[in-house]
Amino acid sequence: PLFRSAFSAMCALTHVSEKLVQMICHEYKIFHAEVLFRENCTADDLIDVICGNRVYLKCIYCYNKIDCISLEEVDRLARQEHSVVMSCELNLNLDCLLESIWDHLALIRIYTKKPGKKPDFDDCLILRRSATIEHVCHVIHRTIVSNFRYAIVWGTSTKYNPQRVGISHQVHDEDVVQVVKK
Repeated sequence: PLFRSAFSAMCALTHVSEKLVQMICHEYKIFHAEVLFRENCTADDLIDVICGNRVYLKCIYCYNKIDCISLEEVDRLARQEHSVVMSCELNLNLDCLLESIWDHLALIRIYTKKPGKKPDFDDCLILRRSATIEHVCHVIHRTIVSNFRYAIVWGTSTKYNPQRVGISHQVHDEDVVQVVKK
């Protein structure tokens, strides 16, 4: 036989068979292989592993025009993972879509404050959820980090309001930051 390989599975396979794996391997000119399944994979999953060049990105399935379909269908779509149902015509669920986008992208808003003035809540810095004061400084200006002394933070990331923090302090959503330079 041309296909000399070992085929084993550590779980029950419902999507692929040994014959299908053999055909997929032949298609990619793999004739001698040891194929081990540790989970119930599909043929597409196997092809992705063989090619090794697939990159999967997070996504949100946004279903518009829910005012045109039945309530049962809306309920079924809304219960699916990573999906949001909405209607632009009736302005339904737009706030949920916006909240879902912020959650899936893991973004936070950081407000800045100049010494002696009130925080500017109209303009914010948008950063990833794991951002630190160093990231905040880089967004404001790239030279601030070299002149950084400390920062004063108001918000949920601190124990006291306000609190003096160092450059490695992790910020939370809607924190107010005042950077003090040397």
